[in-house]
Amino acid sequence: MYAIVEIAGKQFKVEQNKYIYTHRLGNEAGSSVTFDKVMLIDNSGKISVGLPSIKGASVTGKVLEHLKDDKVIVFKKKRRKGYKKKNGHRTYLSKVLIETINA
Repeated sequence: MYAIVEIAGKQFKVEQNKYIYTHRLGNEAGSSVTFDKVMLIDNSGKISVGLPSIKGASVTGKVLEHLKDDKVIVFKKKRRKGYKKKNGHRTYLSKVLIETINA
């Protein structure tokens, strides 16, 4: 059984007892979180599609920890002009364990 869920403006395919990494959520580490925007549910071949979301369906999970992604280097250069700019950033993420999918 899996579901397609919208979390913070992005869509994720989630399965029960699996981890996902999303953009930083406002919840505390160890707290429970519920996602109500369920776009699709596949229950062993029986597919339910919402327009745009399925009414009454929800996915519950547990925020395990907050962490930072690997560093991304942004390097800009214009040749023969002496212009070089090196920048980097690390995206803030939340690790979420999907506990239940309610249809």
